[in-house]
Amino acid sequence: MRSVTIPPIAHPLSASVSVPGSKSLTNRALVIAVLADGTTRITGASLADDVVLLTEALLSLGFEIAQDPANRAIEVSGAGGRIPVCHGHLFAGNAGTTARFLTALLALGNGEWVVDGDPRMRERPIGDLVEALNQLGGTLHDTRGCPPVTIVGKGLRGGVVRVNGSVSSQFVSALLMVAPRAHGPVQLELATALTSRPYVDMTIAVMRAFGVEVRRDAYRSFRIAPARYRSPSTYAIEPDASAASYFFAAPAICGGTVLVRGVPRRSLQGDIAFLALLEEMGCAVSHTDDGVRVTGATSLRGVDADMRDIPDTAQTLAAIAPFATTPTRIRGIATARLKETDRIRATCTELGRLGVRVEEHADGMTIQPCNAIVPTAVRTYGDHRMAMAFALIGLRTPGVSVDEPSCVSKSFPEFFDVLGTLR
Repeated sequence: MRSVTIPPIAHPLSASVSVPGSKSLTNRALVIAVLADGTTRITGASLADDVVLLTEALLSLGFEIAQDPANRAIEVSGAGGRIPVCHGHLFAGNAGTTARFLTALLALGNGEWVVDGDPRMRERPIGDLVEALNQLGGTLHDTRGCPPVTIVGKGLRGGVVRVNGSVSSQFVSALLMVAPRAHGPVQLELATALTSRPYVDMTIAVMRAFGVEVRRDAYRSFRIAPARYRSPSTYAIEPDASAASYFFAAPAICGGTVLVRGVPRRSLQGDIAFLALLEEMGCAVSHTDDGVRVTGATSLRGVDADMRDIPDTAQTLAAIAPFATTPTRIRGIATARLKETDRIRATCTELGRLGVRVEEHADGMTIQPCNAIVPTAVRTYGDHRMAMAFALIGLRTPGVSVDEPSCVSKSFPEFFDVLGTLR
């Protein structure tokens, strides 16, 4: 479909929903599982486009991977740090984790490969990762700091490496995951403050589940000794907290209560912190054995939110903000301009087209309350998070449609079906 119209819900919500497994956790588990000794069954896996792209690339590299979509499981036979196929041209689409994780993985091998992507991926930064891998003994060449990247693999010797942490935490995660398979110890030092820190915590947690520990000095430096990953046999993926954010947000807009099933009390995912913002706005949040339950506020307050650690939920907050009684300031998300689209510019533009007064800042935006949303076909810019976040506005406002709804397949193919169950 070219567009989908979101029918408003005229009553307070009373619903329970399930969301797919975390694509971030799934892609980390895939990379580490192919490096491990033994066979790993990844359960609750995401089936999103980003995971499909990484899986297809790993299959083309000769790794043994059996997919079981009906049971949301992936079985991986680890190759113990070896890359079976010594050459190839790998396509990452517009998947940041796929491009960056593959680039680091291939630096461990012996051969020559190219990692490329779609036109937007060719605008997204990878130069800091390439430079860091070269410091560790790799031979990699990028194109003006972006893909395509040519990797002439001969293994990594290890050593001390400095990397910029302010552009993407995925650079740090990629380096951490391959570091145990370097010939010597790796000491990773951050040259700048680290953005999206919970994603690095997530990476370290997955590494630990496969038997490798990371010694760290807060978010300033990390030390990894040579080690072999050991398969835990089964690795369970949590429900995706970023995907859950849209359903946590729905009762803030429509009133009532929504339960998101299966979300753990102590999630590995940083985006679970979005719940604290909803509480600050006046919503009630409770953790139960079944998942997380959110109840909307009688009167929604605006917030001043530093979202540098949870930038993937910034658009979700932006969709709630027009329905608050006071302004909302979103700050700390300058890196969102480097995602699937310039998310700050796109969000401000589409809110403006909906009749919302919004001021764009270098690192975010200020959104004013709006009593009269203008019916609009929201442009998504090919960004899954634009589509999912702005669909929430249509739950309360008639005449809102979302263009290019199929872009949600990047992270949550079933999104519009699950959204429909809120009725």
